[in-house]
Amino acid sequence: MNVAAAMVGRLEDHGVDRCFCLPGESYLEMLNALRDSTIDTVVARQEGGAAIMAEADAKLTGKVGICFVTRGPGAANASAGVHIAQQDSTPLILFVGQVASAMIGRDSFQEVDFDAFFGGMANAVLHLREDTDPFRLVDRAVTAAQSDRPGPVVVVLPEDLQHRGVVIEPPPSIETVSEPVDTTSLVDLLTYARRPIVLAGGGGWRAEDVAALERFSEIWDVPVSVTFRRQHLFNHDHRSYAGDCGIGINPSLRARIEDADLVVVMGSRFSEVPSQSFTLLENGQPDQKLVHIHASEVGRFPQADVIIGSHPSTVLTQLARLNPEVDRGTWTLDAHQDYLRWSDPPSIPGDVQMGVLIKQLRARLADEAIVCNGAGNYATWVHRFFRFRNHGSQLAPTSGSMGYGLPAAIAAKMRYPDREVVCLAGDGCLQMTIQEFGTAVQYCANVVVIVIDNGMYGTIRMHQERNFPGRVHATDIINPNFKALAEAYGGFGIRVDSTEEFAEALHLALNAAKPALIHVRLDPEAITPDRRLSELARVS
Repeated sequence: MNVAAAMVGRLEDHGVDRCFCLPGESYLEMLNALRDSTIDTVVARQEGGAAIMAEADAKLTGKVGICFVTRGPGAANASAGVHIAQQDSTPLILFVGQVASAMIGRDSFQEVDFDAFFGGMANAVLHLREDTDPFRLVDRAVTAAQSDRPGPVVVVLPEDLQHRGVVIEPPPSIETVSEPVDTTSLVDLLTYARRPIVLAGGGGWRAEDVAALERFSEIWDVPVSVTFRRQHLFNHDHRSYAGDCGIGINPSLRARIEDADLVVVMGSRFSEVPSQSFTLLENGQPDQKLVHIHASEVGRFPQADVIIGSHPSTVLTQLARLNPEVDRGTWTLDAHQDYLRWSDPPSIPGDVQMGVLIKQLRARLADEAIVCNGAGNYATWVHRFFRFRNHGSQLAPTSGSMGYGLPAAIAAKMRYPDREVVCLAGDGCLQMTIQEFGTAVQYCANVVVIVIDNGMYGTIRMHQERNFPGRVHATDIINPNFKALAEAYGGFGIRVDSTEEFAEALHLALNAAKPALIHVRLDPEAITPDRRLSELARVS
């Protein structure tokens, strides 16, 4: 047995059944070992797409996502997925080929100092060296990726050391047991609060944790808001759902959070977007109590009244066993009614009414369908008007990475082939990773891509019009014929120019028995659900 076979075998011991890659000469021995393993290898079209697929697969399964790429340019391309995993707290291991060990530090062909490159993003950067035990190297990588705050780990593999023979027996797996946490202070605060609210987010949530959160909200009569792109953590039709605390927050929800006498932040680091650029919960209100529950970020709120260093799952399990007597009046019901009013779509310019289109999409898809998106103004309609109901039904990057939706959708469809998987993307967003449509065709991952085309980088154009009215520059896009492009890859394509055409197009795409793309032409004036593009300069 050589090092490569030992490492691949140890990945199998850890339950790895799929990896995503771009082949490269710097890790040919690892590719050879993967060929002889039980691990399914998915070959993407670009390393960024492969890393995003691995990250999305990890989000869906709760296991460590695995990606293999070559040195230099390959690692640089894959860094997009590493950054997403860091911001989203997703366990991911990126195995990177490296120049031969004797050539390191000599400016060799495609050499990169991976400690310097990934050190600020990764939980750890680990190196295969001459005396490294390959079994323990994999164990260290898995442990670091699944730490209290999960995240990416980079494992550097010099090409010559992958051939080295090993006779070491693999060490046994180590199991961890969760300990109970002290929730006494939290119980007291919840019991006596009149206007509490929970803000749930972060990673590592399982279906049973989401069910426990729902039960908790019912037992304790507490409204629940979710943080940016964590909408699958709570059923939007549930009486306790208060909306999402993200970009374009419902003003009524923000006012409710500010007026609450108890705010419980569960699982979220509550970084820039959910904190509304660090303005929400920052200054502390004298009549408001703050509780932060997070496995590792216990210093995020130094002003917090209670800090619990745990994943919410442990806390929720304990709280759900209690039978409290609380009186909130109509506080929770009013929060849900505010959300329902906010999710009723207004009219926008043009023949395509995006809010209506999203509602049609919700009505057609099963509750367990998986909806994926990247970044751009088009996503505002998804977050505001699509009602998520099931855990694991949303894949979206909190890092705001364009191009995420299509690779994520492919990973989702390959993991759950019997579930409907839809990617929504803007014209700019999709073209960051559109080559992965070929990957979808190759692996018969029959996703449906809905590309919202307004002929520009809409988010940047919006800010441009606000800050430099009349000085449009570098935000227009000349787009391809997306329908023809999908067909050229071997998929199904159709164009939609009005709301009335969408339902039939969606029916055809979902039943195409091949990867499908719906090209939706959106009026550029419809820059957000509430603003026309031409109005921005006047209201700035």
